[in-house]
Amino acid sequence: MVSLVYAVIFGCILALGLPLNATALWMLLRHHGFRSPNAVLMVNLAVSDLLLVIFLPMRVYFYATGTWPLGKMACVLVTLLFRDNIRSSSIFVTCISVDRLLAVVYPLRSRHLRTPSIAVKGAALVWLYVLMLNIPEGLNMSKHLYSQNETTCFESAYAKNPSKPIIVYFHTVVTFIMLAVNIGCTAMVLRTLHRHVSKSAMVDNKVNVMVIFAMNLVIFIICFLPVTLNSVMVISGSDLTFLICLATVNCCLDPLLYYFSLDAFWRKKEDANVRRETRTNDTEFL
Repeated sequence: MVSLVYAVIFGCILALGLPLNATALWMLLRHHGFRSPNAVLMVNLAVSDLLLVIFLPMRVYFYATGTWPLGKMACVLVTLLFRDNIRSSSIFVTCISVDRLLAVVYPLRSRHLRTPSIAVKGAALVWLYVLMLNIPEGLNMSKHLYSQNETTCFESAYAKNPSKPIIVYFHTVVTFIMLAVNIGCTAMVLRTLHRHVSKSAMVDNKVNVMVIFAMNLVIFIICFLPVTLNSVMVISGSDLTFLICLATVNCCLDPLLYYFSLDAFWRKKEDANVRRETRTNDTEFL
């Protein structure tokens, strides 16, 4: 009965996350592309979420039927994609917080840092870091799975696996560092918006800026932190499947982050189009 509940939860996440992220990625590439560092980070975050969502049907089938007919290597692949999403999403969310901090607190001094080319190089390093973590973890998971007598998958196979690569502990430390960065960015931006009321008028929507940082912290603390802690320790009374469900919800929350982050950009673009049309009409009139 509990497994069926998890199957329904993953099914709902799939039904919401797939169209939301597919639409968000299409809108980002069509209307924003890689013209700003914020858009570059958003595109990579959407790609990370889609890589997780498109494999959720396998989890739905597993929890609905209690069987895994796809083999052990497919189980390793799906599990690694889940961990890749948690790691890459947490890094991209942190980068978005830092980018918004620089844009609001240091708009002029950070112009040479906030460029699309630097954002693309940073995103490439993030994916390289994530893939490097897959090598020791994939080997460890495969070795443990093939030592089992029965075909199992996900937490039923890994919960009893005491062997963890040192890289898992390293990423846990990185996660706490990123959490501190998100908290620091939020505090600095809120202080800037509160102290410099006149300067905050340069921000298109003060509420949107505050919502971005609030959402980043909520996603980080609720979705990323619990499952990361559980990967290095056994939390008393914790349900690994519940933590996985909680972490997967970030696929449905991230599209809201795209809206609040790029809503101001849409208004800028519309205003620029209006001014361009006005100048064209004036020229034709003269």
